[in-house]
Amino acid sequence: MSIDRIAQLKTLHLFGMAAAWSEWQSEYGSQQKPVMPEVWLDRLIAAEQADRQARSLNYQLKAARFPIHRDLMNYDWQETPLQQARIEQLATGSFMDQAYNLILVGGTGTGKTHLATALGIAAIHQSKRVRFYNAVDLVNQLDKEKQQGKAGNLAKQLTFMDAVILDELGYLPFPASGGALLFHLISQLYEKTSLIITTNLNFSEWVQVFGDAKMTTALLDRVTHHCDILETGNDSYRFKQRKKAAENR
Repeated sequence: MSIDRIAQLKTLHLFGMAAAWSEWQSEYGSQQKPVMPEVWLDRLIAAEQADRQARSLNYQLKAARFPIHRDLMNYDWQETPLQQARIEQLATGSFMDQAYNLILVGGTGTGKTHLATALGIAAIHQSKRVRFYNAVDLVNQLDKEKQQGKAGNLAKQLTFMDAVILDELGYLPFPASGGALLFHLISQLYEKTSLIITTNLNFSEWVQVFGDAKMTTALLDRVTHHCDILETGNDSYRFKQRKKAAENR
């Protein structure tokens, strides 16, 4: 009786082994196959490990919910005041091991979201867990959670992340109650989960977002305790690109 080993492996969810077995059979065909079981086993185990790593990576990239894929390979280092070596060091994700924060401050179109996303994706490639949020969307989610009597659930989930990206803080207003909700969340993540915040506001302007001066001071004290501040400048990269294109016509 013929045994369908590929089907058996798939039934056991050993998809990497199933693919490797199929390739192994095709490679040798009817020729004499190696008889050493260690050779077969090592190849199957390596294939399964590689397959599981690839599936885990794809899962984490989807779970992070980045709005668009960005990486450092496509970043224009000529258009930023930031040092490439420093950013590449941050891309190792080592700062997340100590729950350090990053704040990217600069004008619209200066590459803040690109950098935050690229650093998040690089961290996932280093087996880190990352979640991306637009600031207003996050506040709305926290408000909905509170209305449903489930306040605190999201905070508990995010403490298991290595980093949370909070994008576009200060670009759009949210209700006064939203500032308190966001303050509570960030307090829960303090020294547990790294924050990567992009904003067009100076620290003195954060009170516009949170509405209460004392609360804002307390928040900044937590966020900047273990923190790197990266200034991306004020000249829009997209504007400069359009200007160059117009000049070349």
